[in-house]
Amino acid sequence: MPKSFKVFEDISELLSLRAAAAKGGRRVTEDDLSIVKKAAIVAVDGQIVWTGPRAELHSDTLKSFGTDPEFISLKNKTVLPAFVEPHTHLVFAGNRAHEFEWRMQGQTYQQIAAQGGGILSTVKATREADEVTLRKLAQKRADKYVAQGVTLLEVKSGYGQDLETEIKSLKAARALTGPDIVTTYLGPHSRSPDHADLESYMQKICGEILPRLVNEKLADRADIYIEKGFYSTGLARTYFETSKALNLPITAHVEQLSDFGGTALALEFNPQSVDHVVYIGPEVIATLAKMETTAVLLPASDFYLKMRYPPARELIDAGARVALSSDFNPGTSPTQDLSFVGVLARIEMKMTLPEVIAAFTFGGAAALGKHKQLGSLEPGKRCDFLTLEDGWRDLFYSVGHHPVDSVWKASLSIK
Repeated sequence: MPKSFKVFEDISELLSLRAAAAKGGRRVTEDDLSIVKKAAIVAVDGQIVWTGPRAELHSDTLKSFGTDPEFISLKNKTVLPAFVEPHTHLVFAGNRAHEFEWRMQGQTYQQIAAQGGGILSTVKATREADEVTLRKLAQKRADKYVAQGVTLLEVKSGYGQDLETEIKSLKAARALTGPDIVTTYLGPHSRSPDHADLESYMQKICGEILPRLVNEKLADRADIYIEKGFYSTGLARTYFETSKALNLPITAHVEQLSDFGGTALALEFNPQSVDHVVYIGPEVIATLAKMETTAVLLPASDFYLKMRYPPARELIDAGARVALSSDFNPGTSPTQDLSFVGVLARIEMKMTLPEVIAAFTFGGAAALGKHKQLGSLEPGKRCDFLTLEDGWRDLFYSVGHHPVDSVWKASLSIK
């Protein structure tokens, strides 16, 4: 007998995204939202077993799933898959709001760093904070994502840049409650202050840190920042080879500030995602479009840096799958507002609303290797969904207004 048997009914419109999932989240149109009016969802032990028009849910069908179902009215709300946040730097201590003012007054990153600012100021504060403090800070941030409909959240380390703090940060991430957490090790975020150069730090990472994190099951993925002045493609290749040898899935920050060759290199290793891809070229787009790798687009960081945006239209039209994320971090994207990210995607990257919805659901799940469990509402997947205050066309329209009414994870209400 099932432990939990629930029928969610009184759904005005159900956006199941069944068709979007069937085509791998590529070239999504409004038809691919698979909208069902006056719908119902049946879940057994947190897993969807049936969706469709409520009028077609007969008693014999219900009996095939169990007895004595709990009927839950969703009060004629619109329902769609819960959102996925596939790229955040959630665990850190300290505050860099004052640096934002310096930057707006024209100071360069180098000038700010010379005053003790930049990423090293966050590294210092994060090293000084204990695990309990980091977890409390991160939990408040995770709660803000849940309130916006997120039930799967990626959390990176990278503000420790030494073994002790990276472990502390990943443990803090693992302890978060509310959404499911995917932890990503981002030790090669910048140069560690404990090493004279990037090469010696990479030796430490590959020889000691990565094996330790895998052995202690603290990291689900490995990430690296490939860019001029940061990690070269040569060092990144060593990192990817080590990660693959340890059976650790990879992702990468690539082509954020220049066409540096990071995406092409990463694609040799079949990463789950390539993130930023602002300066990605036509040939690499064509290669990416044929792969299972997801392009994660981060327009809020491009907005804060006052730079160009990723070529979303070229990526989507070529057949690449895309996801959207806030890139929340204390330096270059200090926002958790998904409505802002979605509006930027529509205005600056010319994405349609169905494309944005798919990017925040199936695309995000695919970027984390979770699209077989989440990202659409259909039998066999986990019953994670959200309801809206109004219709789905009000999504990603008004910055600061994110009309999520309730959030359900594995058929349990978490908001």
